[in-house]
Amino acid sequence: MAASKSAGVVSDRELVFTRVFAAPRELVWKAWTQQEHVGQWWGPNGFTTTTHEMNVKPGGAWRFIMHGPDGRDYPNRIHFIEVAEPERLVYRHGGDGDVEDVEFHVTVTFTQQGKQTALTMRMLFPSAEERERVVREYGADEGAVQTLNRLNTHLHAMVARIESAATERDLVISREFDAPRELVWKAWTDPAHVARWWGPNTFSNPVCEMDVRPGGAFRIVMRGPDGVDFPVKGVYREIVEPSRLVMTMDLSEHPEEFKDLIDPNRPKDSDPVGELLQTVAFEDLGGRTRLTIRTRVRTAAIRDAMLRMGGTQGWSESLERLADLVAKGASS
Repeated sequence: MAASKSAGVVSDRELVFTRVFAAPRELVWKAWTQQEHVGQWWGPNGFTTTTHEMNVKPGGAWRFIMHGPDGRDYPNRIHFIEVAEPERLVYRHGGDGDVEDVEFHVTVTFTQQGKQTALTMRMLFPSAEERERVVREYGADEGAVQTLNRLNTHLHAMVARIESAATERDLVISREFDAPRELVWKAWTDPAHVARWWGPNTFSNPVCEMDVRPGGAFRIVMRGPDGVDFPVKGVYREIVEPSRLVMTMDLSEHPEEFKDLIDPNRPKDSDPVGELLQTVAFEDLGGRTRLTIRTRVRTAAIRDAMLRMGGTQGWSESLERLADLVAKGASS
């Protein structure tokens, strides 16, 4: 996990720490503000944390005890002043008689930088002398750096768990085409062309309506050789021409027999599949194109059921039809 860090003094009353985490801002915020996460990384190396109360809202408090590696306990209390999810936290540390003799204000900002998050933590003390005392007696500067290192490790584990779970819910198929990327993109985004290749062999598409723009909708009705219709609809979420399409897919209008194959024990009139998220990547290979389709479903069980039903084979036949189309130049 790529990261950078620095610690410094901006004024004689402050300690300022910055760190860039390879995790989205919402995840960093979650790690900082939820009890089940913060207890796993808060404090310098060798410390553990027991939380007695955590209410992250203006006027709320976080009461906790930090247990040092030498067996000493350090009671702490934080009072939240400002909570602007997921951008900014302001709180006061200490100030009550039953906690450590350390009092300061903290402002934590979370700034999204692409897929990363820049975090800045500013600790403001009542005086320069108090800042020096806390650094001298408690090692606040090095302790904060170690704490952010532990947060980095915890975020790495959180991201890995999310990616692992997502992989278990993905259907992925890839194919290379002997055609330029712009041509393959056109075949994916022009309804007149999509209607000619979408669906397995022997299927047709009597309805193919597409509004290819972010927020635009599409609806395709595949018709099998037995005359049974399999409608699919969705909304485009992201369009980066000619490299990336992201869209939702809704199969709720599919025949009941299809739904029973996914989950024969489903409640009547329920949709066992739910909304899918499909990402299509178009990679330029110097006159050729590699296409990768990643379809994310709600659970691994749904993915496995769709595989058993021949989902991969269906896409393979569709892409074979697409290959025939782009080989002809998609000119008619």
